[in-house]
Amino acid sequence: MTRPATLWTGLALRRTRAGADPDSEPRRIALPAHWDDAAAAALAALAPGDGPVSLPSLAEAWIGGLATRGRRLGVLDSDAAAEALAADLRALVLARRGAPGAAIWRRDPRAMPRFVLNLPAFLDGAGGFDLEAYADAVETGVLALEIAGGGKAGRLALGFCDLSGLLAALGLPYGGAEARQVAAGIAALTRGAAEACSGRLAAQLGAREPVALLWPAPPGQTSVPGLAAAARAALDAAAMAPGLRHAVIFALTPPDAAEALLGAETGGLAPAAGPTRPVWDSSGRILDLPTAAALRAGDRAAMLLGAADEAARAAMEAAVGPFLHALPPAPPATARAPAAAPRRAPPPKIGGTIWRATVGGQRVAMKVATGPTGLPIEIGFTVPREASLLRAMLDATAEAVGVGLSMGVPLAEYVDCYAYAPFGPGGPVEGDPTIRRATSVLDWAFRRLAADLLGRTDLPDPGEEATPEETSAAGPMLPLDLPQAPSPIGRRRAFRLVG
Repeated sequence: MTRPATLWTGLALRRTRAGADPDSEPRRIALPAHWDDAAAAALAALAPGDGPVSLPSLAEAWIGGLATRGRRLGVLDSDAAAEALAADLRALVLARRGAPGAAIWRRDPRAMPRFVLNLPAFLDGAGGFDLEAYADAVETGVLALEIAGGGKAGRLALGFCDLSGLLAALGLPYGGAEARQVAAGIAALTRGAAEACSGRLAAQLGAREPVALLWPAPPGQTSVPGLAAAARAALDAAAMAPGLRHAVIFALTPPDAAEALLGAETGGLAPAAGPTRPVWDSSGRILDLPTAAALRAGDRAAMLLGAADEAARAAMEAAVGPFLHALPPAPPATARAPAAAPRRAPPPKIGGTIWRATVGGQRVAMKVATGPTGLPIEIGFTVPREASLLRAMLDATAEAVGVGLSMGVPLAEYVDCYAYAPFGPGGPVEGDPTIRRATSVLDWAFRRLAADLLGRTDLPDPGEEATPEETSAAGPMLPLDLPQAPSPIGRRRAFRLVG
């Protein structure tokens, strides 16, 4: 039987290997040739199981399932409507404009379905925003969520992501009034288009909620041509509905791998963390590369993508919040240093190295970023997922060491502190050319740093009596004589998708 031609037909694919995170075993991934490795890792995270993953096959599984189920539920009133929804979903995914959240990709009935639209992907060639395509995408997302909920869900979760990337591409600083007007206009358009679709479903399947009598007024004008008029028209169309099928539709939810698949760099309303992102290359060096938003912003990237303060984030939420059916999650709390604590700007990252070894049967990787002097300014550890307690302790230690390094504590102090420390698994070391035995992961790590970065040769391997078998079974024991340092300060972590 010959399958009908779809957007997947003739699509050029490239094959690579990627894991959902550094702890996962790489999987064979087939994805569009022009998509990046971050999308491959996202596919590995979205696909159930641990076997090979092909985007067309993985996407078609849930797209075909939604089309078939929608026809059975009566949400789609004809075979042609089912085919049209399937085509629209394929187009959104391939253009990286929109996709469902992980629950639908994994076909997980226990998790609440969500659908996210990637705002920068709707930029048109003339520097404007494709308003008609965006409104159509909102309708497609609502239909997909209605079907995924079995036609019974009164609360949906359709939202957008990477607002900061869109604003940067439009040349608008996140904290400016023009940016808030554009954000409010897009939010109004999203709500209007979503409620209009819910109203059409209510006319077809029965209303469950009344139409809102009052909406917040959308902005009278914005710097995006046609946005204010489109938002007003969408809200007016929603007002004409006989009722609504859903009490909640437009909601900004915490991001998952779907945003990464779409190429989004921030979730929901979140501001950008900066114009660059750290990337580990194949040789283990850390490179600071421009973000996609910075490439769109051009010469103004540093100004447009500088870190926004809490006041700017709150002002943006105040502008968009009235159009949401559910408020976005609160941003993560940030640590505050005492007002009198001196702050030292961290030195720029110049390079870095990754060392990998197995210590007492425990696999571990140590990543080290170095500054202009060649000495480390930040360290990190990766261990397999099942070693959750060890991972937590190593993360806490790496954070503390990084703070101390940024405050001027010499690396030698940490070497003296952690060399031969009885911290968790210890024993034979595999994968290191010179260190053959260690009392712990930290012992191996800091003697490795001492040898490579400080040129020390006075730290021989411990004897077998220092690494008994019961060391790995004992609970982690941190040494208590930690180096003294000035009061800690907040330190910016590696960029990641934030909600």
